[in-house]
Amino acid sequence: MTDVTSAKTARRPHHWRRDLIELAALFTAVVVADTIAKTVVRGADGPYMLVFSAIALIATATFHTWWARRHSHAPPAAHPGGSGPTPLSPGADVPAHDGSSGGADDRRAPVETSLWRMRTTVRDTPGSLAALCTALARHEVDILTLQTHPLAVGTVDEFLLRAPAGLQAADLTRAIATAGGRSTWIERADAHDLVDTPTRLLGLATRTALDAAELPLALRQLLGRCRIHSLPAVSLSGRPTGETAPVEGVLEETVMRLRDPNGGVLTIERPHLPFTPTEFARARALVELDARLGPRIPRSQDVLTLPEGNEITVRRADQRDLVAARAMHDRCSPRTLALRYHGPVGDADRYLDHLLSPRFGRTLAVQTASGRLVALGHLLWDGDETEVALMVEDDWQRRGIGAELLGRLVAMAVEAGCASVYAVTQSSNTGMVAAMRALNLPLDYQIEDGTLVITARLATAPAAPRHRLPLGER
Repeated sequence: MTDVTSAKTARRPHHWRRDLIELAALFTAVVVADTIAKTVVRGADGPYMLVFSAIALIATATFHTWWARRHSHAPPAAHPGGSGPTPLSPGADVPAHDGSSGGADDRRAPVETSLWRMRTTVRDTPGSLAALCTALARHEVDILTLQTHPLAVGTVDEFLLRAPAGLQAADLTRAIATAGGRSTWIERADAHDLVDTPTRLLGLATRTALDAAELPLALRQLLGRCRIHSLPAVSLSGRPTGETAPVEGVLEETVMRLRDPNGGVLTIERPHLPFTPTEFARARALVELDARLGPRIPRSQDVLTLPEGNEITVRRADQRDLVAARAMHDRCSPRTLALRYHGPVGDADRYLDHLLSPRFGRTLAVQTASGRLVALGHLLWDGDETEVALMVEDDWQRRGIGAELLGRLVAMAVEAGCASVYAVTQSSNTGMVAAMRALNLPLDYQIEDGTLVITARLATAPAAPRHRLPLGER
């Protein structure tokens, strides 16, 4: 709509009755004026009446001026249907705030605040959201973002809140319950949650499109704290597992099951918070994107120079490197295989297809100038934890290759937001122990029946790999 009104629209219609009344008023005024003039001229007190009339006229004009000025400075009338002043039309001048009339809120010191993520279920009726906002306002809580997740009955409202630091989660929960919210869930948030939802979804889709190994991580960042299990259609022994899921997927409160593009089922569990249909649709869209793009890994590779002058290439690997990885296994000694797989090594090749799958983690391969694989490093998603595993061919051991791979895998774990990584090996594997200690990270050791588990906490880990060998880019 526009505030400009045409002259044709603004012209008021005239009626003959109004014209007749105005004409009659004019004749009446003439008659009254003539009568007063004759009285003043012919009467004995004519001059006095003229003076008194002038004084009355001046007094009336003065009173009218005072009355007009008083009402012109009154506050603007309230807008119909609202409690605030009438909105200004476009182009109207807005007086600047000079701070001279500010209240106590303008003078008080800034209050320390904290961020919260909150989710609550309300009735899908007019005014339910307004009641929540009013309850939060009473506690001086600022709503930064809001998402609504429609349900069959009711609506789930998800907030990102900035609240006074002294306000506790229990106080927020009670306030929301009083305003009609139920099944309220709340946890601390950080600056990463300030990114708006469409931007975050586009970023996750981009990461998934560039690297198939990013799908589990993208799902975890999309859905928050959850456990993701990838169950293949065929077990390591070659037998069908019987795990299938319909194309459209299944949503069951705190569990969703989606068809894995690589075969099998992706199971996502979040016991502390039920999934909403909106979250299920977003997760299914990411999985469908992964399925349409097919197998893919970043093509970047680094050329390293060993101390003796030989060049090797470090790159990402996947199931397309299965034949070369099996050939490396055949060249490894039984002791090397035993240190890697912690048990019988006769069927070690069966694990390779699982280890090289980007659905279960990321794999780095080291190959020589002739193209032969001589080392593999795995970063494996294990629920909420992350495992690192290394295997270097016998003839290429003790040249710093294992330490280089481990440093790069840890950098990947930091980038993925992992809190720690662990390595499972035998207590006699001094090479793996030395490589973990070379990370310069806090380490925890657990030994049971000759099996050593070393856990590195990544809170202080570097965000980029620390190359231990001379590096050149190809």
